[in-house]
Amino acid sequence: MIPQRQKQQTGLYALVDGIPFQLPVNSEKTPALIAVFPINADRAKKLMPGKEVHPFRLWNQGLLVITVIDYQITDIGSYIEFSIAIACTHGAKPAPRLLPALFMKQYGTGQYVFDLPVSTEISVKGGKGIWGMPKHQANLDFLIGDRTVSSQYDLDGQLVMKIEVAKPAKAWFPLKLGAANYCAFRGMLMKSYIYFQGKLGFSLFKPGSARLILGDHPCIQPLKELEISPEPIFTGFFPEITGILDDHFENWFLGYDKPPKQKPEGLESVVNLGLGKEWLSPPKALPKDDDENLNNGIEKYESTSVNS
Repeated sequence: MIPQRQKQQTGLYALVDGIPFQLPVNSEKTPALIAVFPINADRAKKLMPGKEVHPFRLWNQGLLVITVIDYQITDIGSYIEFSIAIACTHGAKPAPRLLPALFMKQYGTGQYVFDLPVSTEISVKGGKGIWGMPKHQANLDFLIGDRTVSSQYDLDGQLVMKIEVAKPAKAWFPLKLGAANYCAFRGMLMKSYIYFQGKLGFSLFKPGSARLILGDHPCIQPLKELEISPEPIFTGFFPEITGILDDHFENWFLGYDKPPKQKPEGLESVVNLGLGKEWLSPPKALPKDDDENLNNGIEKYESTSVNS
């Protein structure tokens, strides 16, 4: 449920780090796609910071969550956000299997955001500087076709990732949901909250309902160690959602068994950013057809229409 405080903010204004907001921080008329793939949970743990974030385990596997949102109407203009995340729990110890899906608040269920490219400079300045999200500007697109919905993410002229999901015949399932994002920034674990609603078309355990391609860029290489399944357990498409990003967030120092030797990214990465709303050019890199560049042997296959 949307916190009462967010509702009470309606009509108020804020100016944070030079970014003007009309509260609450919301978005409208926004299409989005999502795909969830099984991964090796033990290897996923190695990508998570500190001692308090743990992979969510569905049976014996973790979950890679790819969500791409084509924000149409926001306080900072239109932009695409390409989220690469690992489903997680938060606590001193790993959570039991499955239960965190039912008792989300008790287990701090959410997603650890591994990478979060966006279209515009102002989105980086706000998302990283305020909420600690690992945002950076990249070449992105969001394409809605007759049979598929897809998005490609390029960086430095190289392909990082492409995701394509089968377009459902109808988005019929009304969904209201709150979600928690965990991010690492400034040597801290930062937790933010988003609330959204819309009608969803989806498929469960449907072979061929998504196509995931990992490219050659160095930033994506760690994901190639996760043994990502070629078949998703869930895919979905929202033709239109509305959402609220909570201005309240939590943060903790990241603790390690030994003193960290590498300085974490800090405020120096955002302090000189401007308020630019211009997009970089669309992605142009072409995926190679050899197994080496298809995510640990994930093969390309044709997506089929979904009747859910």
